[in-house]
Amino acid sequence: MEDEDFEPCELAEEKDEGGFKAPLPDNEDAASDASMDSEGEDFENVPRRFRTDSESTTDTLSSVSSSYSVGSNISTVSRLSMLSSGSTIASGGIFKEDEKEVEPNPEGPKSGPDMSRLKDIKHKQKRTDMYLNLLRQKRRQKMKERKQRKMARLESGEKAEEKKTIESMRKFDETTVEPDDAEVDWEEQNDELSDYFNNGTVPKILIMTRNAPKGPMVKMCHELLKTIPNSQFFFRQGFALKKIIPQAIKKGFTAMIVVSADRKWVPNDLKIIYLPGGPTAHFKMSSVRLREKTKGGDTPTTHLPELILNNFKSRLGRRIGRMFAALFPQVPEFEGRQVVTFHNQRDYIFFRQHRYIFRSEKRAGLKELGPRFTLKLRSLQKGTFDSKYGEFEYEHRRKEMDTEGHGYSKKKFFL
Repeated sequence: MEDEDFEPCELAEEKDEGGFKAPLPDNEDAASDASMDSEGEDFENVPRRFRTDSESTTDTLSSVSSSYSVGSNISTVSRLSMLSSGSTIASGGIFKEDEKEVEPNPEGPKSGPDMSRLKDIKHKQKRTDMYLNLLRQKRRQKMKERKQRKMARLESGEKAEEKKTIESMRKFDETTVEPDDAEVDWEEQNDELSDYFNNGTVPKILIMTRNAPKGPMVKMCHELLKTIPNSQFFFRQGFALKKIIPQAIKKGFTAMIVVSADRKWVPNDLKIIYLPGGPTAHFKMSSVRLREKTKGGDTPTTHLPELILNNFKSRLGRRIGRMFAALFPQVPEFEGRQVVTFHNQRDYIFFRQHRYIFRSEKRAGLKELGPRFTLKLRSLQKGTFDSKYGEFEYEHRRKEMDTEGHGYSKKKFFL
């Protein structure tokens, strides 16, 4: 028998001629009406007999117990619900939650909604609004306290505490280079890139793809041609890099850029090969946004851009930064007001191109030109590209280099 078919308590009731069960009012005894009807007395003239509270409780519990004994195949949950229903009806017949008395806060009323009272709000939208209001009040309070601390520091002349960031908690690296390091300066004056920095060689860049470009790949190469001065595009047509490199050296190119893409032709890989003697840097490319999808993007002019290399501190980082610098001429044209930025943060290199606009004598604005992308160094190889016998100066192996103890270290950087 299902729970909904089972009536835990049957009060006194009477049936009409059609078999319809008519419920009686509370505390009315059906036996009195039956006796009157049997004697043929007038119903209006004979006063009704009402049951007392003790009789009502006894009859209700007896009906519940009799129903419990008859329904032997009822589940335990149904029996418990039946007994609870019977006790509730016997006590008054109304389900009513106990109201908890809220004790006053000894510290006084708090400003804003109380977080502990949010769970008592059953309406989801009202509960969300109260929670957002609480967050806004906390934010205003923090801003007010921050301004007060700032004013106190200005009056006392104290310096603000350094914020704890991942960069500030970076683990010490022995290869970190000081600004005036004679040994590093001597190495840089005699490395493969010294011709560009010492002799003022004008860079000539050859841009190509790993395979036949399509879709976003074509647009990416087109935007790189406008971003990097004195650059040319070459259709590879299936030739191996080892065969193209000697021909590029004969043509006078100083560097090669090879762009690769995934199955959807979205660029995801970048190689920079410096000619004639290397080195070769291999990067993972991500977060690519072309100029047409850049909000408020504009087309760069033919002026030579300025170059900003930011936060390349280690020996490896300085070497990578010099490779980026060797792609652009050393003499920028300031009237074009174009800036190319390579910003290193946590070993991720962010590429941006902007044009700065003078709004007044004291104000200036930036307008992004695009494209934008992020690079992650995978390897640095000595000499030109050689996939079999190349000697690597650096190769990123995450399981060996980024781990500390039993987990991944977020405070260990190499650039």
